[in-house]
Amino acid sequence: MSNEKVLQLLGLAARARKVISGEELVVKEIRNGKAKLVLLADDASHNSSKKIKDKCTYYNVEYHVVGDRYAIGHATGKEARVAVAITDSGFAKKMSSLLNEK
Repeated sequence: MSNEKVLQLLGLAARARKVISGEELVVKEIRNGKAKLVLLADDASHNSSKKIKDKCTYYNVEYHVVGDRYAIGHATGKEARVAVAITDSGFAKKMSSLLNEK
């Protein structure tokens, strides 16, 4: 798994406006069925990570834990971000293949 490539692709998706960031907005996108892939920071609080993981499991959305909140925030061009949702299926498919290869 190459986190650097995933974070670069995340930055590209953010510039294409295909990324939703922030815990509550991500949960809303999962509920609406617009989130194709969710990236979660490994230093997220227990409650936040449990909430997002449970929503992803219930709504059958793929999620991965990558980097810390500052790496995800830096990649999206914002401050620290705990969770981001990818809303474009093309970006989600490519990120998923990068995250699942071992």
